[in-house]
Amino acid sequence: MFSALLSRRAAVWAPRLALLLCLVLLAMPLSAQDSLADSAAALADSMAQYSVSESDINFSNQGQTIVGTLAMPEGDGPFPAALLLHGFTGTRHELPVVQTEDTMFSRAARWLGERGVASLRIDFRGSGESEGAWEDTTFSGQIADAIAALDYLETLEGVDGANLSIIGLSQGGLVGAAAAGRDERVSNLVLWSAVSNPVMSYGILLGYDTLLAGVAAGDDPLTIVLPWGAETALKGPFFEDIFLVDPVAEVANFSGPLLAITGSRDTTVTPQPHAGQVFLDYHNGAEALVVLDGDHIFDVLAGVTEVIDEALAYSLAWLQGN
Repeated sequence: MFSALLSRRAAVWAPRLALLLCLVLLAMPLSAQDSLADSAAALADSMAQYSVSESDINFSNQGQTIVGTLAMPEGDGPFPAALLLHGFTGTRHELPVVQTEDTMFSRAARWLGERGVASLRIDFRGSGESEGAWEDTTFSGQIADAIAALDYLETLEGVDGANLSIIGLSQGGLVGAAAAGRDERVSNLVLWSAVSNPVMSYGILLGYDTLLAGVAAGDDPLTIVLPWGAETALKGPFFEDIFLVDPVAEVANFSGPLLAITGSRDTTVTPQPHAGQVFLDYHNGAEALVVLDGDHIFDVLAGVTEVIDEALAYSLAWLQGN
């Protein structure tokens, strides 16, 4: 009878305690989230403080030349700097922002530079104008390129080498998470639609049978038709890294501030917001998750600028506040 009474009381109080716990957990980050949202809104309405000059640069990694574009505020430095990392099959400028003259990363570089943050956007080896063959690309190679880019940034006059951040888009987010986990020079990490579960995301994008065929391909390039109709070829090591490189495990080694920005309508890195939240679940330090009403690439191909601009405002508010 006593045990039955306890069971009845537990049945009454358990839902109440669960609700109370949920309310506490939700309330804890809300003030910080509200503060970040307020800061982002203020920045969205802010005027440019600096003119920005751009120049193409190059440096080497593992005997190959990497090409990048450096955007510097014109003023007294040193300035904090952000390394911008492009996504799968992308280049350093990233996708066009339709109905503007910008690309995602040229817009980001100008917007950040006008508000006092230098940036470097690079073509990973095998992409864009950098040396190397695309079919030889791997996550591991791109992580090495990102760390080499930090080496380069750290040496630049006018750049604050103690204030280096990474902003990574999609696969560039995966690479950025790994670079931040491996290199203590990264002071801040911002992930845009970052791949958190490579097997799932590339399984959706390429097909799981393709992943298995790719692992078995070895040094023979496997030809793939991408969902948007383009044809590409990649070797076995790329597919092996899909199973061997874990960006969530990598970010667990990063103790600096982490901001994950996702689109609620993202069908590539999915489901959201869970695919973004998992980075925070395994990270120890200041962190926030922002979910925007956008797709995987923040609606830039739809001729909409509001979502990418909101992502930029949140990103700069995070960098300035941390």
